Order: sequence, then structure tokens, then C-alpha cells
Amino acid sequence: MRLSVAAWLVLLAGCPSSSHPSHPDPKLTAQEALAKLTAQRAARTSFVADTTMDYWLGDQRAKGEVLVMGAVGAKLRFAALSPAGGSTMAEMACDGTNFVYVDYQNNCQMAGPCDGRSIAQFFHIDLQPDDFIHLAVGTPPVIEGAPKLSWDGEHEKLEISGGQGTQRITFSPDTFDVATSELDGADGKLMWSVENRDFAAVDGQRVPGKTRFKSAANKQDLLVDWGSSSNRKVNSELPAAKFQLQAPAGLHNCK
Repeated sequence: MRLSVAAWLVLLAGCPSSSHPSHPDPKLTAQEALAKLTAQRAARTSFVADTTMDYWLGDQRAKGEVLVMGAVGAKLRFAALSPAGGSTMAEMACDGTNFVYVDYQNNCQMAGPCDGRSIAQFFHIDLQPDDFIHLAVGTPPVIEGAPKLSWDGEHEKLEISGGQGTQRITFSPDTFDVATSELDGADGKLMWSVENRDFAAVDGQRVPGKTRFKSAANKQDLLVDWGSSSNRKVNSELPAAKFQLQAPAGLHNCK
């Protein structure tokens, strides 16, 4: 049976389209996207969160409540609480220059310069303190280099190539929420990757509700549920005293 032209049109109208959704801002350039991401990073300078983390504590895998706060300028404070009763198992503070780490379970302490190794003492991931702060507020570090922008039908995809390697960032075209970011080193090997989801507004800033960070060099990962919006603060004034930690007397050095 032959179909009429009208019948063909009806059939074609009912067929799903294989084309991607139209680009919401086709005039957006790579430089404009990079500037927007850089501005977001600059606008988020501190945070406080009551989190649930799945992480490495020493040589043990741990999952539980971790109180976290941070401010740009290498100021960080972590306190890992015991699932059994909320007592502190371990804590670390970076005051902008030095760090102090106390492991109450093993009665040991460490101290030294506040840098990527400081974070590694607590989480086994080598990440600069300020980069960890921006990880918490959804603005992962961005390398310097030449950017290229493309559209995959759902996300903007920004690729940056420079002396540090190649970074790929996917983000929402309307809110600029960073969904993923990964960095290949100059040798082409993956250094780290970040995945964010469940974004919500906190103090006027859109921040992720959940984050997964992978460190390829250490073969470690960190899963974070940043907690409810009511238990989070962004861009609050955090006194310097909050980033001071005194180790109890008599503790031996952690191995």
C-alpha cells in the first residue's frame, strides 16, 4: 500500500530527532568561558561544611563525618569524627604557613610546611591547600594555556593545553557548574580528575552537593557528600584562630 505525502509527514513528525539540542549561547568563545570560570573561582574565598566522606585515614579506608573549613591563603581545618560516638579520631590545621596533624587513635602527631603534602597526610591525595578549598566550592584548579571550546549537545567542553599538560573541563552552559575536570600531565598521564553533581545555591553561590576526586599518581580517591545547604557556609569571615591547632604534649611522630 502506498502512503500519501500527508501520511509520510505524519510519520516523520513522530520520529525522534537524532540531532543535539541547539546551543544556548553559540557566540560564547573559549576565552570568555575561561574568564567566567576564573571569575567564579575568585568569587569563592572560604567555606564551612559538615560532610560525610569516604576517604583514606592513614593506611585505613574510612567513612564518616568530617568537619571541614577553609579559606584562601592555605588555611584549612579538618576533624574526622568517630562513627561510634562523634569523638575526634584525627584532625589537621593549616594556618597559611605550617600544618599540624594529630592522630588521636595512634597517639601521634606531625608538623611541617603547609603544602600539597599536608593534604596528603590526611587524605592521601596530593593537592595544594587552596586547590582543595576550590574543590569544595566547585571551582577546581585551572592551568594556564591555550583554550578550545566545543559543545557536545549537553555540556560545554573546554580544553586547555599548556606547559603543565592538558586539562579538560565540562560545565553547564547556563550556570557554568563544573561537572567534570581532569588533568593530564606533560607526559600525557592522568594526574587527577574531579566529578561534581547535585549543585545547589549556598550563600548566593552554586556549589556541588557531591564530589568525587581521584588522584591517579597515588591511586587514591575521595568521595564527599558536602552535606545540606543549611550546614554549609560560603564566603564567611573565618578568624585566624580557627586554623590553629596545638598537639597534646608527649605524642610521638606519626610514621
